[in-house]
Amino acid sequence: MTVVDGGRTHRDPAVDALRAYAVAGVVLGHWLVTGLVLDADGSLSQASPLTAMPALAPASWVFQTLGLFFFTAGYASARSRSRQPGPGWLTRRLRRLVLPAVALLGTSAAVLLVATLAGMPDDTLSVALTLAISPLWFLAPLLALVLLTGPLRSAVRRWGLSRCAVAAAAVVAGADLAGRLLPTDTWIPPVTVVAAWAVPYLLGLTHADGRLNGRRAARWLLGVATAGLVAVLALGYPVSAVGVPGDGRSNLNPPTLFAVALAVGQVGLALSARPALEGLCRRPSFRRVIDEVNRHAVRIYLWHQPVLVGVALLAAHAGTALPGLHTAPDGPVWLLARIGWLPVLVSVLAILVHRRPWTPATVGPVRRTTEPGVR
Repeated sequence: MTVVDGGRTHRDPAVDALRAYAVAGVVLGHWLVTGLVLDADGSLSQASPLTAMPALAPASWVFQTLGLFFFTAGYASARSRSRQPGPGWLTRRLRRLVLPAVALLGTSAAVLLVATLAGMPDDTLSVALTLAISPLWFLAPLLALVLLTGPLRSAVRRWGLSRCAVAAAAVVAGADLAGRLLPTDTWIPPVTVVAAWAVPYLLGLTHADGRLNGRRAARWLLGVATAGLVAVLALGYPVSAVGVPGDGRSNLNPPTLFAVALAVGQVGLALSARPALEGLCRRPSFRRVIDEVNRHAVRIYLWHQPVLVGVALLAAHAGTALPGLHTAPDGPVWLLARIGWLPVLVSVLAILVHRRPWTPATVGPVRRTTEPGVR
């Protein structure tokens, strides 16, 4: 989180570290569960290693970190709004989210047009388009919650965190129940996309107000999350935190009570780890990495899947299916090979997002303050 006050920039090191972990979790998780298979005709099709290796489903709990994304977003929104009141705050927040998305859409459209004219197979174009725009869904609930920051903060202060969070979770529970009881072709409004992620966002707002601190709060959240996860799994919710092709049900699309419970548990773990994170952030090398990830967080999130597709397509010109990049994700050998590709993907992504001219990065350089209690 960055807050400018009197020419100085105040940052919360633990929240910065959590945001960096959330970004890394989503990126690595997507790269590890997105298999791209090079078919005989030269086209790419998509597959998931979780289909062939369902025992890996619990690992998705570590990499599906969207709850921490919304927690840190709520914290940052509350703190920055307190220091920068007025309409200018909202304009700046929306600008930081919208401009990178517009850049992604414009670039993707141009690349797809060139690829179409070059005769790229339709299946490959479909996969590329799906993966390129899939990260954009995240912006819709985030924009909605940013717009509602003021009313949500007032609601928490008036009625308390528990009542507000339970109300949001009840909306998710109602949608889950409707999805089970109604015919499969019944349209259910996507209310859970906002309601589910409102829970960690509310936790972030509350933490920013200093009312969700210490080990007691962390233990309370972990207890609630554990009970929630046990309950939903007993009710037959999928074990995977992300969608698995062929399962018919997903905990993420749309987000279910499982996603809510997982988010609450991750926030509980984050609060318990806060002292350790603050200690790590005192190390200059660690802090430099955290600052760099935070400076480009939105762009990293938006561009990581296009990078995977781009690398796979360029490598396909070699004329042979490369293990872990073009082969079917059907076993541990593929997983080890894909892990071997991660340094390549990280390097390409870093080159792509570093100090791009078409979207803002930060408001001035990062400077720290030694004032007590300022974050």
